[in-house]
Amino acid sequence: MIQSAYIHIPFCEHICHYCDFNKVFLQGQPVDEYLKMMKKEMQLQVKTYPSAPELETIFVGGGTPTSLNETQLQYLCDSISETFTLKKDGEYTFEANPGELSREKLEILYQSGVNRLSFGVQSFTDDLLKRIGRTHRAADVYETIEKAQSVGFTNISIDLIYGLPGQTMEDFTDTLDKALALDLPHYSSYSLIVEPKTVFYNLMQKGKLHLPPQDTEANMYEKLMETMEKHNLHQYEISNFARTGFESRHNLTYWNNEEYYGIGAGAHGYTGGKRIANHGPVKKYMNPLQADELPVLETHVVPLNEKMEEEMFLGLRKTAGVSMQHFKDKFFVEMTEVFAKPIEEQTRHGLLVQENDFIRLTEKGKLLGNEVFQAFLNG
Repeated sequence: MIQSAYIHIPFCEHICHYCDFNKVFLQGQPVDEYLKMMKKEMQLQVKTYPSAPELETIFVGGGTPTSLNETQLQYLCDSISETFTLKKDGEYTFEANPGELSREKLEILYQSGVNRLSFGVQSFTDDLLKRIGRTHRAADVYETIEKAQSVGFTNISIDLIYGLPGQTMEDFTDTLDKALALDLPHYSSYSLIVEPKTVFYNLMQKGKLHLPPQDTEANMYEKLMETMEKHNLHQYEISNFARTGFESRHNLTYWNNEEYYGIGAGAHGYTGGKRIANHGPVKKYMNPLQADELPVLETHVVPLNEKMEEEMFLGLRKTAGVSMQHFKDKFFVEMTEVFAKPIEEQTRHGLLVQENDFIRLTEKGKLLGNEVFQAFLNG
């Protein structure tokens, strides 16, 4: 039964140098029409793939959802609450950029039942923020978080990136210290991945992107894990740290390999045993909806062997790992039968360990996670 929904707003006031998500410049876009079509998609999706009576989580991401004006934001929140019922203790997250949230917008979100904010902070070094194409500066982070807290938000997360061009260990340590001084309940921190069709990728092709050496990046990750632990923020997934009870329930939907709606241009969903990708360009997304059809670009019916592989490589991202009993209950076969070879090999290399009912990454395994995940593909 579907218990989560991801909703995508592709509009941005500015495009960052590293971002490869589906996004477009806000200016000149048919935003009002897009929001109407997205409401239609929500209703069509619910009709096609019925959900649980109440959802556990809703996540509105982008792009920049808060680049919408107040009227548009209110319309979006109303569309969501008219289509979905969230559990009383459900998690309702909006992504936002520091420096782009007026008090009015924060009030709209709060009054609409949004109870979690996720800010794309990336760094507290102003020079570095400029270099990666961010428009906010460190001062905006403090101001926006203070404003959000004064409106009533307590469940706030921030994203950080390490391994940025020209970033030193000192820069990253300083960013960590400043981030943790905010005393928030949740932090995400990712290493920079240079994706095609980004400014950074083009610079890399020309030999003009100077990234820290791999050793430095690995040291940054170790520093991250060690510092978070010291601040009683437990690592529950490779890149995510939280106070107990503040783990991102929506992201756990993905890592637990559970189904969810994917709504909006370029959104991906997992419904009815199918991985579904929507059209990315805004007009291509809206056209089918104008004819009351879902804006599906491609559908992949996930066969059993792939479902089991996904269970492993998504589940192993979690610090707890994958439960052997849960695997058996879900697929009616022993995990150790299906994946005897990769489990044995990765355990021998010191990258996996079995602890009671769970198979999980070791500390060394966390540093080489992608290699471990790869071992579970195609058995």
